[in-house]
Amino acid sequence: MHERLTPLITSASIAVRVSELAERINEDYQDRPHFLMVGVLNGAAIFLADLIRQISVPVVVDFLRVSSYGASTESTGVVQIRKDLEISPTDRDVLIIEDIVDTGLTVSYLVKHLAASRPRSIEVCTLLDKPDRRQVDFTPRYVGFSIPNHFVVGYGLDYQEHYRQLPGIAIVELDNK
Repeated sequence: MHERLTPLITSASIAVRVSELAERINEDYQDRPHFLMVGVLNGAAIFLADLIRQISVPVVVDFLRVSSYGASTESTGVVQIRKDLEISPTDRDVLIIEDIVDTGLTVSYLVKHLAASRPRSIEVCTLLDKPDRRQVDFTPRYVGFSIPNHFVVGYGLDYQEHYRQLPGIAIVELDNK
C-alpha cells in the first residue's frame, strides 16, 4: 500500500491562524488566574507549542495521551486514556488543545473525564474541525480550520506514526498497489 499526499493547508496559513487563535484566547483568559492548557498527545504537541508561545496571559500546561485510532484511518470509537494529567484541573479554567475534532467522541469523552474534577470551566481549541463527521453534539469554542471529510496528516497529525513533521496539512490518499 502506498500513500499520496495532496496539500490542503500551508504552513503560512497555519501560522496566521495560530496567531489569531492566540489573540482570542489572550482576550478571553486575561482575567483568569488559574488557566490550564491541556495538550492532547501526540497530535496536538506541535500546535500547542506554536500556540503557547503567543499566549501572554499566565498559564500552566499539562498533557493527556489518549488512543482512539490505533493503526487505522478511522476512529475506533473506543477512547482510552494512556496518560492522565499531573496537574489537577479542580477550580481551574481548562482549555483542551486538540489537533482535530472528527467524530467528537474523543473530545466529548475528555470533557466528561475532566469535568469530574470540577474545573471552573472547560473549553476546546482545535486546529482542525470536521463537522460533517460529528457523531455527538459538540462544537469546539476555538477552531483553526474547518475541513472536509478527508484523512489528513502533517503539523502533528500522523498516519501510522508517519508525517507528523510536515509543516502544513495534507490529505492522505491510500493506493492499494
